[in-house]
This record gives sequence, structure tokens and C-alpha cells, in this order.
Amino acid sequence: MAFGITRDELNEWKRHVKNEQIAFLTHYWVDKRFPGCNTVTKVGCSNINTLVEWGKQYGLREEWIDLKEGYPHYDLFGNHEYEILKKEGLLEQLMRFKKA
Repeated sequence: MAFGITRDELNEWKRHVKNEQIAFLTHYWVDKRFPGCNTVTKVGCSNINTLVEWGKQYGLREEWIDLKEGYPHYDLFGNHEYEILKKEGLLEQLMRFKKA
């Protein structure tokens, strides 16, 4: 479940994913398996080949793509999340969830 984002932000991400565009969505996230991580960034695209090719530049594997929700995406968290968002020029997505 996504926390800390608006329905409009979620719908915009879904629209971009369905339109075969690489789309980023960062939100609060808690999972006991990943202590210290309180956000996740979903990087999605309905064109799996496009998503796989995008992921290769960051060492992401095709088998890491989450297909469950009908919106194929990688889940980024921790250092990978920070470094990839930084390289993509999208750190503001992450920083809005970090404490000052």
C-alpha cells in the first residue's frame, strides 16, 4: 500500500506506465525484511523490453521486475533507490519523505 502520495500522483504514474513510458513513483513503505528503509520507488513501464533495457544501466535484473499488480515495475529502496534517483535527476521524489 502506498502512503504519502495523492491519488492523482498514483494515477499519473499508472497512466505513464500504461503508455509504455518509464515512470517513477516514490512513497512511504515499511517492510520488516528491510530495516532502515522507509521508502520505495517503483520504476514502471508496461513495455517489459523497455523496462529491462532501462534497468540494465543500473545492474537491475529482469527477474526482479514485479508483475503482480498489472503495472510491471522494479522496486528500488535503500542505496539503490538513492543512487538511481540521483542519476535520473529525481532526488526530490525521495527527499520529500526524508526528515530534515
